[in-house]
Amino acid sequence: METDGKPLSAWLGSLLPAADRVEEVDGKFLKLLYLDPLLLLGLLAVSGLGLMMLYSAGQRDLGLVIGQAIRLGLGFTVMLTLAQLPPRYFRFWSPWIYLMGVALLLAVMVVGDISKGAQRWLNLGVVRFQPSEIMKLAVPMTVAWFFADKPLPPRWGHLLGGALVTAIPFALIAEQPDLGTALVVGCAGAFALFLAGLSWWLLLGLAGALGAVIPLFWIYVMHDYQRQRVLTFLNPESDPLGAGYHIIQSKIAIGSGGVYGKGWLNGTQSHLDFLPEGSTDFIFAAFSEEFGLIGACLLLILYFFIIARGLYMASRAPDTYTRLLAGSLILIFFLYAFVNSGMVSGLLPVVGLPLPLFSYGGTSLVTLMAGFGILMSIYTHRRTPTR
Repeated sequence: METDGKPLSAWLGSLLPAADRVEEVDGKFLKLLYLDPLLLLGLLAVSGLGLMMLYSAGQRDLGLVIGQAIRLGLGFTVMLTLAQLPPRYFRFWSPWIYLMGVALLLAVMVVGDISKGAQRWLNLGVVRFQPSEIMKLAVPMTVAWFFADKPLPPRWGHLLGGALVTAIPFALIAEQPDLGTALVVGCAGAFALFLAGLSWWLLLGLAGALGAVIPLFWIYVMHDYQRQRVLTFLNPESDPLGAGYHIIQSKIAIGSGGVYGKGWLNGTQSHLDFLPEGSTDFIFAAFSEEFGLIGACLLLILYFFIIARGLYMASRAPDTYTRLLAGSLILIFFLYAFVNSGMVSGLLPVVGLPLPLFSYGGTSLVTLMAGFGILMSIYTHRRTPTR
């Protein structure tokens, strides 16, 4: 992809010219651990705010905060561990991780645990997990591996190959059904294809084709509750005490915060249980009520800082594989933040994606932190060949 005659990576790098001096501020200790101090600072800031907000939204339940702190500790440990590995290891293992993930998704269809009408979990006795989480990393890794030695922009045959790598796990996850995770996996592959050099004309053509098949997708693929989510998004007031209750209460909480907010621990919508899922999917609404428009904007600026720093790091990657993978990983983080904040404010349908590093929960948190570990590995090992 090019912008004004320049490669996209060069254009992204120009967004943060001051980052060229990052080596001057890197501490020796962080250098030894292959960590980027600016990205680490942003992640710690959002995580700390998340714990503080969880204490309020969780009715001052210290057990809830401690549990989330343990999950964050595990996530940062995974990030630190993966940051030590040179990118050549990720490149070598990419197709094997993908094949293992697809095999596990097939196993879910046969012997997976059923919970709340969905078959998403594998129970191995000592551990119960969702194999679909693996594909959030395996798909961009494998698409990047597929294009690593091919000419860019990609040819039609190569594009079809990359699309097939994405479509197989997307279809298997959507069948479970888990539309939120399927959306993340599908977008992860699409991000890698986009960064490989898709033209805007082709993107517009694909958007038109997708628009043409939406009626078929609505009739033959989507489940009743998924259709209801879309209808609720379009008109939540049609069922204010049923399907539209979540989003109506979320918008009330955001609006009641005003410009300056009601103050930490002083939220009423979440504390009086009007706001459902105030510590998980709708924690952004609880945060906006207590800290107002200013607090919400500051939180979004923190997310923008992490995303901008990640894009800069991706622009400095040394080869095709690492550039595509690094760019895709940070765009996955952007997708989480964008969809969740848009969902709770009524701008997007409810799809069940948590606010990254903020919502209570562990599975997606560890997956995102693993992605940041790979991103830091790519940036701090950028002078090391990936072969």
